[in-house]
Amino acid sequence: MDPLKMRQQREDRYQQLRKRLGGVGLIVQGTITPRYIQQTDPQDRRKKKTYGPYYQWTWKKKGKTVTVNLSDQQIKAFRRAIRNQRQVEVILGEMRTLSLDLLNLTTPGVQPRVRRSHSVNP
Repeated sequence: MDPLKMRQQREDRYQQLRKRLGGVGLIVQGTITPRYIQQTDPQDRRKKKTYGPYYQWTWKKKGKTVTVNLSDQQIKAFRRAIRNQRQVEVILGEMRTLSLDLLNLTTPGVQPRVRRSHSVNP
């Protein structure tokens, strides 16, 4: 493929990704997990009663795991923000690859050294 065409295709794709990145909404890292609690049924001690689901959001902060219980109103918004975060990571990964390609295509590298044979003088 023509190097100029390759370069233009990569630059066009990079610009598309920049636009997509600008349109992403709120972002947060982490996961949401449903939790259930089983306790003895107060009406019949021989049975267990299940409560839930209760939703917890877990993420890392300064190397420590943090867990927060979410309200019903928060669940949808936090799920969307987590999905947005994952989309941002995919976009950035592709942008990094394209950036490296473009840098290699547009900037001259170091010239390889000429290898000299080591000859032994008699």
